[in-house]
Amino acid sequence: MKKWLAFTGVMLVLMTACTPVYERTDEVVRETTDETNQDTAIIPSFSGSGTDYRVILTEDAPKTSASRGVTTNQMNNRMDIAEFENGLKRHSKEYFPADEYFFQQGQFLTSGVLYEWLSRSSESNEEGLNPELDEEAATEEDFRNAPRYISNIVEQDYLVRNGEDVVETRGITIGIALRSEYNFTVDNREMTENHTTKELLQKGKQYAETILNRLREMEEVPDVPIMFALYEEERNESQVPGNFIAKSYAEGNTLGNFERVKEDYVLFPSEEATENHFDDAQVFSEFRTKISDYFPDFVGVIGQGFYVNDELRNIKMEIPVEFNSQAEIDGFTQYVHSLVREMFSDHYGVEVRIHSLNRQESLIVRERGEEEPYVYVYD
Repeated sequence: MKKWLAFTGVMLVLMTACTPVYERTDEVVRETTDETNQDTAIIPSFSGSGTDYRVILTEDAPKTSASRGVTTNQMNNRMDIAEFENGLKRHSKEYFPADEYFFQQGQFLTSGVLYEWLSRSSESNEEGLNPELDEEAATEEDFRNAPRYISNIVEQDYLVRNGEDVVETRGITIGIALRSEYNFTVDNREMTENHTTKELLQKGKQYAETILNRLREMEEVPDVPIMFALYEEERNESQVPGNFIAKSYAEGNTLGNFERVKEDYVLFPSEEATENHFDDAQVFSEFRTKISDYFPDFVGVIGQGFYVNDELRNIKMEIPVEFNSQAEIDGFTQYVHSLVREMFSDHYGVEVRIHSLNRQESLIVRERGEEEPYVYVYD
């Protein structure tokens, strides 16, 4: 169970945040290329918030991707996996607004197709996007001259209602994940080849053009606008995800100019935070100190800031603490709530997760532009 803490002004925010965006659940028929083979689909009435997509469902669950499992097999950093897919939806809203389009996991690119594309080119697989190389016989120099740049491709479909009882695909987004760090093994020695953002932009644009041409040649893919987004992965052991670096939009067979995307995830505390975002790092440090002064069993705070064009959009923090009673949890949560109100600007969102060794104890969230945080305390 969870309970609300009745801090001043909090309950109203909680109740408002839980208000459904739509009043009813609509059952529709998804139009396909074969009019005799139509799938029953459900559009839920609740999207989570007014800015989220409503997800096309089957009668039992969300419709699964035709390439289910590819992402978890191709990407090693769990933070990259989450940001690649969620960030792709965020960027799609510029072209396919959430109040007009419904979201569905990709239905056209299958696992088999993607694994072929993500492999190396060879005589047996001419569709491979990574450069040709006999890895068993390759030397260190060979690997460095022909690295695997592209690691993953994700398709997302965006649908609109076409009449009373039908929805159809009216937009597609393709995400292309690129390795900033390529790891390979020669003579049982593990090696790394690093790639600059400039390199990844050049390669990513080439991949996008190739993929666009292939999609336009596939009969099952509708002739709809396609958005492409390039994602730069972080190294495997990173505590923050990578970021999108460019995006483009194609209504026909030609890609538009790529627009640079300036996003960055920053770890707090870290040298990068202090050097590039000194004021924010100072606020975080003071917050950390106040918590340490208040609670003797405090073991540290880790934060992850999300920047767009060098402006902090939100910060998420984890506070691990060992509690001896529910009263301690309630009191500590109230204290952190007061610090969030007093110390952090409302120009960006704040999320604080307080947890003990085995479970999450409470959650404090203040949306960007809001003054009052809302609070969950878990029983």
